[in-house]
Amino acid sequence: MVQKALILDNQAIKRALTRIAHEIIEKNKGVENLVIVGIKTRGIYLAKRIAERVEQIEGKQVPVGELDITLYRDDLTKKTEDEQPLVKGSDIPVDISNKKIILVDDVLFTGRTVRAALDALVDIGRPSTIQLAVLVDRGHRELPIRADYVGKNIPTASSEKIVVELDEIDKIEQVSIHEN
Repeated sequence: MVQKALILDNQAIKRALTRIAHEIIEKNKGVENLVIVGIKTRGIYLAKRIAERVEQIEGKQVPVGELDITLYRDDLTKKTEDEQPLVKGSDIPVDISNKKIILVDDVLFTGRTVRAALDALVDIGRPSTIQLAVLVDRGHRELPIRADYVGKNIPTASSEKIVVELDEIDKIEQVSIHEN
């Protein structure tokens, strides 16, 4: 896999997340009944960053949860020695029933991850609304899913791959496009 181009650097990622935080506050007329839920793995770190920015802007903390969609995927692969899926577990610190959920992921591609996340959320509780925030929307949808908040739209060829690298995992902060 050869790196083709740097799409977002550290500062561009910060600006995109700050803009998303402002848009979330504006669309929801504040942060009342808001819960931000990140899809494992990178979505969690982006969710925490958005929540920090919301708190800086509004002066109020918003609960942040972690969602593991492993068992909800339609392309489930076995990852452990005993041929079982590797489940990391979800951790949502509040009851999500009748709450406005902001679901966060790094890249929106086919929509299958988001579909799995919707199923997982509804099994946990019955939110009043679910909104989707993504750092990158690259198109190529297979399902009728659209993000409410997008850091950057990056049209791609199906042979290309968007790689999001975050300090918390990768020790580097950037989004790049690679040729498969």
